[in-house]
Parts: sequence; structure tokens; C-alpha cells
Amino acid sequence: MALPIEDYALIGDCRSAALVGRDGSIDWLCFPRFDSAACFAALLGTSDNGHWAIAPKGRYESSRRYLDGTMVLETTFRTEAGSCRLTDCMLVGDAAPTLIRVVEGLEGTVTMDLTLTIRFDYGAIVPWVRRLAGRQGISAVAGPEALLVASPVPLTGQNMSTKAEFTVSAGETLPFTLIWHLSHEPLPGLPAEPLAEVRRTVDWWKEWSSRSTYDGIDKPAIERSLLTLKALTYEPTGGIVAAPTTSLPETLGGQRNWDYRYSWIRDSAFTLQALLVAGYRQEAQQWNQWLLRAVAGTPSQMNIMYGIGGERRLTELTLPWLGGYEGSLPVRIGNAAYAQQQLDIYGELMAASDLARRAGLAHSADFWRVELKLIEYLSAHWNDPDEGIWEMRGPKRHYTHSKVMAWLGLDRAIKAVQDYGLEGDLAAWKPLRARIHADICEHGFNRSLNSFVQTYGSEDLDASLLMIPIWEFLPPSDPRVTGTVAAVEKYLMEDGLVLRYRPKNPADPLHGKEGTFLACSFWLVNCYSLLGRHEEAEALFGRLNGLRNDVGLFAEEYSPTHKRQVGNFPQSFSHIGHVVAAGTLSKRCAPIGRF
Repeated sequence: MALPIEDYALIGDCRSAALVGRDGSIDWLCFPRFDSAACFAALLGTSDNGHWAIAPKGRYESSRRYLDGTMVLETTFRTEAGSCRLTDCMLVGDAAPTLIRVVEGLEGTVTMDLTLTIRFDYGAIVPWVRRLAGRQGISAVAGPEALLVASPVPLTGQNMSTKAEFTVSAGETLPFTLIWHLSHEPLPGLPAEPLAEVRRTVDWWKEWSSRSTYDGIDKPAIERSLLTLKALTYEPTGGIVAAPTTSLPETLGGQRNWDYRYSWIRDSAFTLQALLVAGYRQEAQQWNQWLLRAVAGTPSQMNIMYGIGGERRLTELTLPWLGGYEGSLPVRIGNAAYAQQQLDIYGELMAASDLARRAGLAHSADFWRVELKLIEYLSAHWNDPDEGIWEMRGPKRHYTHSKVMAWLGLDRAIKAVQDYGLEGDLAAWKPLRARIHADICEHGFNRSLNSFVQTYGSEDLDASLLMIPIWEFLPPSDPRVTGTVAAVEKYLMEDGLVLRYRPKNPADPLHGKEGTFLACSFWLVNCYSLLGRHEEAEALFGRLNGLRNDVGLFAEEYSPTHKRQVGNFPQSFSHIGHVVAAGTLSKRCAPIGRF
């Protein structure tokens, strides 16, 4: 059975990622890309679906940490006979995808167990395994994929797994290497000095971390969030995955299980802002360029999300051979929401473009022509119903947040003309902006609740309404804003944290209750700050900081009922919210885009 979500740590090479449990087991690994089929999938099934465990034999205690400024993980095991350290890292650079695990003796002599169960295609396929000629290790092959494993200790086959029992004494170091390659290609060369490769990787991460200019509150926690965002970046294109996992449930045992190994347009402006808060202009530029390439084409065909290479078709499938995390079914790969109509993405893309201009990022003049087409489409379709920010799988509705984002798209287009001298039809855009604003205030505001509501004419609340002051749709002092924040506090908070919306919402046909959404709670921090409620902003930020796991990672949600993290992990939107809220509290950004 998989561990609690918060008991995992992330390692990565800016192309793919693995989750390592505090018990020394790698239960999730996708090679060679974040969205590739997993070769270790025990996270979503059983150990027979693939994992790689290295830990002391018998009873032990463990603690762990990241090496400062890196995504290199150290787990220390303590037993009655002694102690040892397990270091896990994935090598960065252009070499074949490589994972190195180093066992180092610290005190006494510790007997270790190793179990390596390789299962390609998300735990479905048992590979053909053979010993390497002339050296310790194995090769595992199935179809197009292969793994090469080099070991300093003898390995034996047992029940379709590879096992070893060995000892490590104080001062002794044993490196284990796993390399992915295409099965039709020759075996890749093994690192001549694995320990030197680990040191090189440590240096690479530390150099990246040293470029941060962040000097605000909770600096170590924010730098860990920034490192996590870098680890979730697909280096070849600059795309950032929402999470490296699929189907970790929003409701334990429920069906709210989605594949998040893709890049959402919705995250664009906040991602840019988070990177710029810490001075990571190169990464911001790469993300911005990924956005421009991904959305190029006809506006009506724009996706709400894309593959990390810019892929548009993300066909959703279920994997019936996996039992799901803690029985949460179905297990899904792909995401059918890619084909939904969500009008808010046009506003978010225009806001990202505006932010890029204000930050002085290189911005192709040709992209203004794309933006003009987006505004043309938005002008004609802003009043259409859609599926909304939360990708509801019920009927289309008139979501207030979607209308606010349509207003935002027009507003940022007008600012582009006014502030940067670009050509645009202000005579048409300004009246339309005013018309959308009036429409929202008339139909999206419920006077009996004294709050904006999720959909026109409803009484349902939605945390996305917290965007109204953040996007400057209304000033923070407007009584409709303070009323909306009060309504969110009254109706959408549990245990001091914010829900996206209430369960049994008519727009949401799925069963089960979800946890509090961490990004939304960070939005409330921003709102408190904008409203001048600084003590409450700092208190909520501190509460959220306390929900990170022991190595500083956030999942998508937190369950007050189970006192556990839930949802895909680690979640970039949560870490983005963390950085942006810290920037707001540190007066480095407020409101969005104003540095």
C-alpha cells in the first residue's frame, strides 16, 4: 500500500520526476518525460505495479532532507546496529535519463534490503530481464523501452522482481544507477564515477538557486517552492506541469482523480509572476515563449491545457489494472478537459502578455497579431456559457469568473494600446469592456448574499471570486468586494482554509467531498493584504506554511477531516500561490503584474 501523500518527496531532472517515500521506496517514476508511461506505479496500485525500495532490514527510524538549494534528497536510516544515508538524485543535462541512489554507511554496520520491481506501461507489463555480461547489474526490456541497472552488490531474481541483501559499514559508499533507453538502441554507457555525477548535479542546482533575488518573508520556504517549480519545468520547451502525478484523489476513495502532467493556460500569469518575484527572468521568458508557441493558431481552437511540448490532443483513458491510491478509482491518464470551452483562458493569456511586457521580457511583435485575434474571438463569444475555471463536467453555465476574465482580456488589450503604442480598436473595445463590467455587476452579484456568486442568478459561492480585487475588476474598498470576501469566509471555509466551492453544487455532477484548495487559500492571503487586513494575511500565510510536508512540498489540497494532503503532488499551482502570496506580503507584487 502506498504511503500518505505527504510522506513522499520529489526528485527530478527537469524532464521527468520520481516520488521517493520516507521508507526509501520509489513508488512513482515516469521516463523519459513527465507524461511518459510510469515504470514504477506502486503509488496507484501495489508494489507489484513497480517500485524500487532500498532500506534497512528489520526495524528502523528515518528522517530526510533536501541538500540546501537542490532537489537532491537525503534519507537517514537509524537501526540498533548503526545508521546509513540514502541519497537520491536524477542527473540533469543531456545524458540519457538517469537516476542514482547512493547508500553510505555512517555508524556501525547496517544490513540492507533492496527490491526492484520493474513494470512498464503504468505497472501493466512485466519486462524481460537479463544479467549484464561482464558486470554487476541487469537489463530490463519490454517493447520500445528498456532500463539498465548497475549495482555494486549481487542481484538475484525472485517472483518477477530483483532482490539483494547487503551490508554497509561506516565509511563505505555503494552507488546504484538506473538508466532509461530505447530498447532498439545499444546499451548506454554507465557513469564512470556515479558519485562525481551526483556532486555535479548538486552543483547545478545550487548554481540555479544562487540566482534567486527573493529577500522577503520565509525565505527558505519560498526558495523550496521555487526549486519545486524548476523541477516541474520541462527544460527543452519551458512548459511547467501542474503536477508530476496522475489520479491522486481529491477525495480519498473517490472518483475525483485527474491527470495533471500537463500545462494549463490558466496558470500562465501567476507562473510568470512567481518566477519574476525571485528574479528568474530566463525561466519566465522560457515559460512565456512556451505559451506563445502553444496557443498559436485559430483562437476558437485554443486549448485550456497542452502537453509539455505543446501537444493539443490529450485523450483520456482509464487503467483498469491499477487499484487506485487508497482504492480511489478510476485511475486516469490523459485529460478530457483539454477539449472544454473555458472563456477565462483568453483573459489569463492577455494578462500574462501584459505582465511580460511590463517586466521587459522579449516579446515578439508578431504575437500582437495573435492577441488581436484572441480579442476578436473574445468580443464575439464573451457572453457564451462555458465549463468554468474548475472544469465542471456538467452542463455549460454563465460563470461569473469567466466573465470577469473576459473583461480582463479587453482591459489588458486596451492597456497594451495605451501604454505601448500598439494598434487596436479602442473605439470598440472600451464600450465593450464597460458593457461586460456592467453585465457582471448586474447578473453576477447576489444582493441578498451581498456577494458575487459562482454563476449568473445562483446563490452558490466560488473561491475564484477572490480574483475580483486581485485582477483589479473592482477596488478592494468596494463594498461588493468586502461582501464577497465575507461570504467566502462564511460559506467556503473549513478549519480556516478555503474550498473551491461547496459539494453538491448543481454545476458539479461528481460524487464525494473534496479538500480545501491550497491555491485558493493563498488567494485569500492576497485579498486580506489588498484589503489592509495585514495581521490576518500573515496569520493565514503562516497556517498554510505549516501544511507543507517535512521537505517543504504542497499537494493540491488539504483535507481538514483526515488532516492529510490530498490531490496530485506536488502541485505547481499551490507552490505558485505560495510564492505570489509571499511576494504580496513582502510588497514585491500587488496587485498582479505591478512590480
